[in-house]
Amino acid sequence: MQTLFTPTQLENPKLAEANKILRSCVHCGFCTATCPSYQVLGDEADSPRGRIYAIKEMLETGRPADKQTVTHIDRCLSCLACMTTCPSGVNYMHLIDQAREYVEQTYKRPLMDKMLRSVLAFILPYPARFRLALYCARMMRPLAFVMPDRRLRAMIELAPKSIPKASLSDHPQSFAPMDGPAKYRVALLTGCAQKVLDPKINDATIRILTRLGCEVVIAGGMGCCGALRHHMGKGDGAREQAAENIDAWLGVKHQGGLDAVIINTSGCGTTVKEYGHLFTGHSRAAEAAEISGLACDITEFLSKIGLPEGARKSVRVAYHAACSLQHGQKIKDAPKDLLKRVGFEVVQPKDSHLCCGSAGTYNMLQPEISGELRLRKQESLVACKADVIAAGNLGCMTQIAHDSDLRVVHTVELLDWALGGPRPESFPASP
Repeated sequence: MQTLFTPTQLENPKLAEANKILRSCVHCGFCTATCPSYQVLGDEADSPRGRIYAIKEMLETGRPADKQTVTHIDRCLSCLACMTTCPSGVNYMHLIDQAREYVEQTYKRPLMDKMLRSVLAFILPYPARFRLALYCARMMRPLAFVMPDRRLRAMIELAPKSIPKASLSDHPQSFAPMDGPAKYRVALLTGCAQKVLDPKINDATIRILTRLGCEVVIAGGMGCCGALRHHMGKGDGAREQAAENIDAWLGVKHQGGLDAVIINTSGCGTTVKEYGHLFTGHSRAAEAAEISGLACDITEFLSKIGLPEGARKSVRVAYHAACSLQHGQKIKDAPKDLLKRVGFEVVQPKDSHLCCGSAGTYNMLQPEISGELRLRKQESLVACKADVIAAGNLGCMTQIAHDSDLRVVHTVELLDWALGGPRPESFPASP
């Protein structure tokens, strides 16, 4: 793609990066075949290629973002399926992230839009606030239909019917290996929304890691990975949260070594692996890159250290591939291979490359598109006729289970059960 940035503009490192990304695009349009928003809306402007043109024009002219451009950028799920499909290696992730930050800096959003985004950024990354908000949402559920904004209704409707008790494993502490000396020393990102909505995921992760000879450290000072603010274009806020995690995990390393930072929510994992890029040009770039290099999805790490084989089970598992795992981190086979190794029959639904519509806060900010994607994903999973659905991202699990009878568990819960842990609570009573 030809670009028209001036030499003066290209002195800006961000614009220089955007220029490089834009020039790598050859207009082929392969990305439209795997773009969820394009599949639903059928509008070229809501495809990666269409957004690339809009971003190019906006950045080249240096004009403030306008309503039309923002509308199409906001409709992007950042599922990154386009990057998997692209034959030219266009780094759409870095381009759309830069565009969102530019929008945040130059566009005056309508009051309701601005308020909703501010509320989400204020509540979701903080477990205590999020837990309180969920209780409030549960009480407001009978009145959801009178809410003036569809997005408010979506937020209330997504609140779970029950909120589990907090797990004691979430507090800063260290878990010793179950048997013998430690073979590895790892830090676990316990997350923010996940520790409120489904703390059993972290419990299962700790059990399986300690069973395999790991010392697991829950670092003091660790918090939200920064993904939510990052994808809203709030770059400075995202870096502040990332810096707190960098400090926490480097502290673990300096106290006794660190082999990996384990992440069991793939959306968070994609963000932590991008810390190095997030801090480009900052004084902490080297430290951020070091943490990015240590970050591992739980299935990625288990594949590296090896998992014992299990006896064959009469359990059919439909594996849902989270976009942030298969497209963002390029981890496609490890979760399925691990499930097969411990004895499960594994099937994958039709169009497994397409997003379920969760995408962080997308299902709250773009409920219509998200709802259509959810229905399509649920239909494809029902067709698998599986006993249970496994996924590696809490957002996907919540989205798929919403308004359905589908049983969805985290991949690590099934692996933990197969190796001696408890049966997942949402798993059917038989088999």
